[in-house]
Amino acid sequence: MTKTTDQRLRKNIDDSAEPVDLAVSPTAAPEEIKDDRAWYVVHSYSGLENKVKKNLEHRVESMSISHKIFQVIVPTEEQIELKDGQRRVVERRVFPGYILVQMILDDESWYIVRNTPGVTGFVGIGNRPTPLSAAEVDRIMSRIETVEPRVQIDFKVGERVRVTDGPFAEFQGLVDTIDLARGKASVLISIFGRETPVEVDFLQLQKV
Repeated sequence: MTKTTDQRLRKNIDDSAEPVDLAVSPTAAPEEIKDDRAWYVVHSYSGLENKVKKNLEHRVESMSISHKIFQVIVPTEEQIELKDGQRRVVERRVFPGYILVQMILDDESWYIVRNTPGVTGFVGIGNRPTPLSAAEVDRIMSRIETVEPRVQIDFKVGERVRVTDGPFAEFQGLVDTIDLARGKASVLISIFGRETPVEVDFLQLQKV
């Protein structure tokens, strides 16, 4: 895993916004654990994360190494999307191509994880796996443990967007304010030659 890839993943962790649900959650917070276990990030082929998770869990059981490899998580969250005019909740991977593994790292556990089918390597500096910090773990877990689904947006205040649905469909304007709690944005749209603020649902906006 290259240093650039490691930095990009950690930036994605730092930039994580609203948290959403995950089917599997840790049984204990990192600070409550007294041994040498830590959370590591494993890279896999994108789209095969769940299969790799099952492969690794099977190896842990069959090779009786549950005392060194404890949890395997594919971070997912629920997002709201608009399709055919209807809102629906879909599950998305938070970090496509990455899996979290809580383990005590030594030669044996490293070998078992590294040689699991679908695993391409650990995230770290050179060939050395680097554990996530407690703050990084907290950010990820707070994001994936929330029960409220979130709307994914790719625009910011001051950027131009197009309204895709509703009474102002096909109008373009600048984002004036963003209300994450309500899932709405105020967009400045030119109506009859005058710039008018219009409140629009996130799902009805597309970045231009």
